[in-house]
Amino acid sequence: MRLARISFCWGMKLYNGPTGREMSKVSWGVCCRDILLGKLKSAMEDDNLKEAWDIYKEVRRVYGFPDKPVVCKLITQMSYSYDPIWIKKASSLVLSISQEKPQLLHPDVLSKLSLALAREKMSVLTSLTLRLMLSNNTLPPLDILKLIFHHMETSDTGTLLASNILIEVCQQLNANRSLGSPDATVFNLVLDGCVKFRSSIKAQQIIELMAQVGIVADAYTIVMIAYIHEMNGMRDDLRKLQAHVDLVSTTLLSHYQHFYDRLLCLHFKFNDIDAASALILDLYNHLMGKRMEGSRSQLQKPCSILIGSHHLRMLPHNLPRDSVFKLEGKLELIIHKNGRLVLTNKALAKLIVLFKKNGRISELSKFLVQMHIRSDQSEYNSVCMDIVDACINLEWLETAHDILDDSKLEGKSLGPSVYKTLFAAYCNRGMFREAETLLKQMKESGDPETKNLEKDLAKCLSLYRNGSIMNLKELPSHKVSNLAGSVIRELREDVNNFPAANELNSSIYFFMKAKMTADALRTYRRMQEMKIQPTKVTFFHMISGYSSLNMYREITIVWGDIKKNIENRNLKIHRDLFEFILYNFLRGGYFARVMEIISLMKENNMYLDKWMYKREYQKCHRDLYHRLKVSDAKNEAQSQRIEHVRAFREWVGLS
Repeated sequence: MRLARISFCWGMKLYNGPTGREMSKVSWGVCCRDILLGKLKSAMEDDNLKEAWDIYKEVRRVYGFPDKPVVCKLITQMSYSYDPIWIKKASSLVLSISQEKPQLLHPDVLSKLSLALAREKMSVLTSLTLRLMLSNNTLPPLDILKLIFHHMETSDTGTLLASNILIEVCQQLNANRSLGSPDATVFNLVLDGCVKFRSSIKAQQIIELMAQVGIVADAYTIVMIAYIHEMNGMRDDLRKLQAHVDLVSTTLLSHYQHFYDRLLCLHFKFNDIDAASALILDLYNHLMGKRMEGSRSQLQKPCSILIGSHHLRMLPHNLPRDSVFKLEGKLELIIHKNGRLVLTNKALAKLIVLFKKNGRISELSKFLVQMHIRSDQSEYNSVCMDIVDACINLEWLETAHDILDDSKLEGKSLGPSVYKTLFAAYCNRGMFREAETLLKQMKESGDPETKNLEKDLAKCLSLYRNGSIMNLKELPSHKVSNLAGSVIRELREDVNNFPAANELNSSIYFFMKAKMTADALRTYRRMQEMKIQPTKVTFFHMISGYSSLNMYREITIVWGDIKKNIENRNLKIHRDLFEFILYNFLRGGYFARVMEIISLMKENNMYLDKWMYKREYQKCHRDLYHRLKVSDAKNEAQSQRIEHVRAFREWVGLS
C-alpha cells in the first residue's frame, strides 16, 4: 500500500514536468500528510490514544489541523477514556481549536466532552465547554444537559458555575435567540445544588429567571422554592404558594412534607405562634382525611404566583416519576410516617418554647385539645404524654396539670402512669397541696393505686415537717421521650433567632419589589436605630432593589455598611452576596470597588467566575480606556480609574 502511494506520487511529479521540483515537494508533502493521517486513523481504530496523540501533534506541527471528521473522532475517543488525563487533554485541544479554527468543532462532540468532564468533577472545564457551545447558540441535548448539571451540582463550585450558565441561557432566551429551552428538571437540579450549599441568593435569581422565560414549575420545583424562601425569610411568598399546595391530592403528602416542614420553620422564625398552631392543626386534618382537595379539573390547570415582576406558572400535582432529580433535603419538623404527616420532637419542642416565650404556656393545653379533635386517640395520647413528661422534667408542673385536666374534660384520659409521674414531682418539690388535689382526681377516676400513693404522701408530709425530704421515684408505664432534652436545646438555640429582623427584611423586600426605595431605606435605617443587626438577606433585598433601577451609587453606600458589619463581626462574608455586589459594580463602572471585592474574595478563598465578569465587561465597557494610558489622564481620579480598569482587564485575560 505504501509503495502504491509512493508510485502514485512519483507519477504526479513526472506528469507535471514544467514545474517538476515544486510539484515534487508538494506531492511528497501530500503523500507524507496522508501517511500520517492513515497512521492516526489506525491508532484511533486500535484505541491507542498515546500513539494517536503523538501522531496528531506531528500532523498539527507540520500541516496544521486535520480535517473535521478526524478531529472530532479524536476528541470523542479521548472523551470516552477512563483516564481523566486524556479527558483533560481533550478539553485543552477543544479550547485550542476554538481559538484558531472553531469550524472544526461539532456540537455533538462538545456535548460528549462536557458530560465526560462533568463525570470527572472537572466543573471549571465543563463550564468552559458549555459556554463555548452557548457562544455558538447551541446546547447539549436536554437529557445530556440534565446529566451534566446532575454531576456539577455535587460540588459548591460546580453548583455556582451551573447556576451562572443557566442564568446565561435564560438571558439568551430573553433576547429571542433560537436556543432550545431547558425544562423544569434542569432548573430543579441547579436549585437543589443551591439549597445543598446554602446559595439562597443565587437560587432566588434563578427562580425569577424561571418565571421570565416561561418554564412551568412542577412539584419538585415547588419544594425547592420552599427551601429557598425559608433561607431568605420570604414567608409571605411561601404562604401564597401554600394556597395552591393545599389543594393537591393526599397521595402527594409524602412529597409535600418538605414544603410544610419549611413553612412551619418560617412560622417559628417569625415567632408566630398562631400561624404555627394553625398549620399543625391543618396537618392533623390531613391525618383524618378531612382536608378539602381540589377538583380534577383544577389540578390539571396551571396556576401561577408572582415571583419578582413575573408570574411563575406551576403544576403542583405534576410529580415526574422518571426524573433524574431526587429530593434529599433533611426534614427537621415534619415527617411522613405510615401514610401520615407526623410532628418530630424538634417541632413539638419549638412549639412548647414558643408558647413559653410568648407568656402563653397556659394555652398549650387548649391547643392540645384542638389537636385531639382532629386526631385519633392513640396519636393524641402519644403526643400529650410526651408533652406532659417534658413539662414535668422541666418543672413546669402547673402546665402539666392543666393538660391533664383539659384532657379529662374532653373525655380523653391519658392513663395512670402520667398522673403518678406528676404526683411524684409534686411531692419531691414539697408541693403537697397540689399533690393532694391530684390524688383526689385519681381517686375519682378509680385508680387502684391511690391507697399506696396516699401512704407515700403521708410519709412525705411527715418528713417535710421534720425538715427532711423524701424522694419518690416515678415509675411510669409509658416510655419516657426525649422531648424534654429537645426543649432544653431549643431554649438555648432560640437566642440566635431574631424575629424582628425577619419582619423588617420582609418589609424591605416588599418595598423594593414595589420600587418604593425611600420606604425601604427608612425601614433599613429603623433597623439600625433599633440595634437590630442586618443579615445577608437584608443587604440582598436592598441591593436587588437598587440594581433593578440602575441606582449603583446607592449600592456603594450599602457596600460601606456591609464592610462595617464584617469588620465588627456582625456579618459573615458570603460568596453569593459578594458576587452579586461585584456584578453590579461592574455594570455600573465602579472599578475601584470591583477590584476591592475581587481582592476580598481571593483572601477568603472564594471561587471567582472570570468568564461571567469578562462577558459582562465586554457587554457594558468593551472599549473603555482601551487605548488610554495613565499618562494621558486629565486628573488623579481619571488616572486611578484607568489603572483599575487595566487591572481588571489583566485579571480576566483581556490585556
